[in-house]
Amino acid sequence: MDQSQETLVYGTVEEALPNALFRVVLDETNELVLAYLAGKMRRFRIRVLVGDKVAIVPEPYGGKGRITKRL
Repeated sequence: MDQSQETLVYGTVEEALPNALFRVVLDETNELVLAYLAGKMRRFRIRVLVGDKVAIVPEPYGGKGRITKRL
């Protein structure tokens, strides 16, 4: 799947967990999702802190997602 086909969902980081995992509350549904950092964010050491707004690409099976952008 290329980037143009990915759906973006926006949320706020609620909790920072070890190994670049985060609990994110989605803006649209108020759902709590476990999200991990995308590879480029790890590579360029973009820091994500509690309270940051982020863009997430949700996994098709639910419950998890990949943080692709810090807003």
